[in-house]
Amino acid sequence: MDKKKTQAFFEGREIKAYTIFGAHPVKKGVEFTLWAPHAQKISVIGSFNDWDPEADPMKKDDETGIWTATVKEAAPGDSYKYRVTQVTGDIVDKIDPYAFYSEKRPQTASIIADLSFDGWTDQKWMDQRTVGFDDPISIYEIHVGSWKRDPEMGPNDFVNYLDIVDDLIEECHKNHFSHVEVMPLCEYPFDGSWGYQCTGYFSTTSRYGTNQDLMEFVNRLHNAGIGIIMDFVPVHFVKDNFALARFDGTPLYEYPNPDDANSEWGTANFDLWKEEVRSFLMSAANYWLDVYHFDGLRADAISNAIYWKGNKERGMNEGACNFMKRMNFTLKQEYKGKIMLIAEDSTDFPNVTKSTLDGGLGFDYKWDLGWMNDTLKYLKMDPIYRQYHHNDITFSMAYFYSEKFILPFSHDEVVHGKATIVDKMWGSYEDKFAQARALYTYMFTHPGKKLNFMGNEIGMFREWDEQKGTDWFLLEYPMHAAFEKFFEDLTGIYADNDAYYFGYDPTNFQWINADDASRNLFSFMRKSKDKTFITILNFSTNPYKAQFGVPHKGIYREILNSQWSKYNGTLIDETPQAVKALRLSRNNFPYMIEINVPALGGQIFVVDNPVEKSKK
Repeated sequence: MDKKKTQAFFEGREIKAYTIFGAHPVKKGVEFTLWAPHAQKISVIGSFNDWDPEADPMKKDDETGIWTATVKEAAPGDSYKYRVTQVTGDIVDKIDPYAFYSEKRPQTASIIADLSFDGWTDQKWMDQRTVGFDDPISIYEIHVGSWKRDPEMGPNDFVNYLDIVDDLIEECHKNHFSHVEVMPLCEYPFDGSWGYQCTGYFSTTSRYGTNQDLMEFVNRLHNAGIGIIMDFVPVHFVKDNFALARFDGTPLYEYPNPDDANSEWGTANFDLWKEEVRSFLMSAANYWLDVYHFDGLRADAISNAIYWKGNKERGMNEGACNFMKRMNFTLKQEYKGKIMLIAEDSTDFPNVTKSTLDGGLGFDYKWDLGWMNDTLKYLKMDPIYRQYHHNDITFSMAYFYSEKFILPFSHDEVVHGKATIVDKMWGSYEDKFAQARALYTYMFTHPGKKLNFMGNEIGMFREWDEQKGTDWFLLEYPMHAAFEKFFEDLTGIYADNDAYYFGYDPTNFQWINADDASRNLFSFMRKSKDKTFITILNFSTNPYKAQFGVPHKGIYREILNSQWSKYNGTLIDETPQAVKALRLSRNNFPYMIEINVPALGGQIFVVDNPVEKSKK
């Protein structure tokens, strides 16, 4: 073993540890390399030696704790494990922490994999992709196994990436999704964990196809102009005895203090202070960006890294924060700032999306879970009482510019008895859809990038279940078909107008009236160089003829009304309103428009900005 090659690993700054460790085919067989400093003895066992622990013993470098063996009989496709005699004397068969593929559950062995792939045709995409601050980023979160699943499939049947990719591309184009975000594709033993309780951080789950199938899946999305982001779980891992937990008889990957190591999910927390663990996780993050061409990572449960066990009262976990800063800085350097790093963080910890050079954690985006919680809480309540909770809607803009936010309606909001987005809305069947349309008008005209879980775009009523496919049959019903049409039209407005996606400039947004609580009315502007867009939201059951202040004269044209009958709304007359601004001051603006506002509705108006007279 070249000690210079491993120096960065032990210093916590290696992002390609997967080129050092794991099972790598060589000219004569396969070379196995493993870090397990406290183990007494290790052998490679596998299908190539009839699982004989005496056939292929590994040799230890006492200085580094790295074990190596070259097995001539081994080849790609063979399954294997490490038989580890731990420091305690216990003998345990362990998976390879750096395995690139694994047996399908309930089997647990690692599989030697060849990662070569000559099918990449996405170089143009890779060269032109950006982090998207000035682009209409709209993310479609999916669970690969249940996005489009045949109802006749059994619990041990799985779709293949390539069986769904064409339909997925079509769905993204129709609804103007710029990126697909896949729930974790690392190997994991329990289907019900959805991949958030991992065993193989470098092992593509065998559920949905081969390593090359995933590469082709990514390649096809890129060639269709669609980016792909993967959920990454850097905080905790499963405690199963065959995996990382107490790998060599010591807490090699987890915290040594059991109180710190044991998580609220029954998993083990990574020791993010340990340099070798930092290299392991940084390399795991980079692996998906490097080998599979992913365009970004959404880091799960970051609040549990920022604070000890996610508890602010226990204090900031400085080692974990330093790890995140190092990982984000290093990956940004490696990819010249072209990849997205997204934090799922429910805390108010400052500067999550600030550059590490300026003292921040260095993520590009942060999920705005406060916006999500406040908005849904407001829309669950009877409209009679909403006037007393008006601030639930307006509060988000009080802190919006403190971070670069993504507005998420993710899988977390449509499981475990929480009800789907549509079903959370107050009232009757028709009222729920009306409010959901108004809600989405609010979401897509509010500053920030967007994320929606699969099924949101068709108004799913059944909570998500990983064993069942999306209820696409709902599109045979007029209400759901109309909702999809509304979603398509609304997201098209977002995608086509930079007033909506240049969202991190404070001059781009302005309230018209944030204080009309008694009528449950909200009005605001989004501005671009050429046009000004007005959003009117009425979350009451009363229609109004209402007056709103506007910044300049002109004709304000209605381009979307969530209550038009084509969306199964209450307005039979779909003639867009075209209102001339009057020279009457209102809401501290010099002009005024008077419009008909439907109950439980959202509206968008647009006016051309005045042309500046040239100066002589």
